[in-house]
Amino acid sequence: MATGYTEQEVYDEIVRVMSDLFEIDPSTVTRESRLVEDLDLDSIDAVDMIVQMQNMIGRRIQPDAFKSVRTVGDVVDVIVKMSKEADAK
Repeated sequence: MATGYTEQEVYDEIVRVMSDLFEIDPSTVTRESRLVEDLDLDSIDAVDMIVQMQNMIGRRIQPDAFKSVRTVGDVVDVIVKMSKEADAK
């Protein structure tokens, strides 16, 4: 069951996922980091990250929710919003 995660909790989980799955140095990841240009993630990597975030919040994430995501901060915002929506139900 989701529990309205804080931005910091989501950010920390994203950094962990990027380090574990994509071998990205955590010290290079910031909220402003661009997923494609700065972190070199591709569409397959994005799917892997979405799966990990689904596990965190305990609900399915619609791919449309990530259409406008460009930075780590954008991912944080989407996940926090979805986790709060899940709690409201």
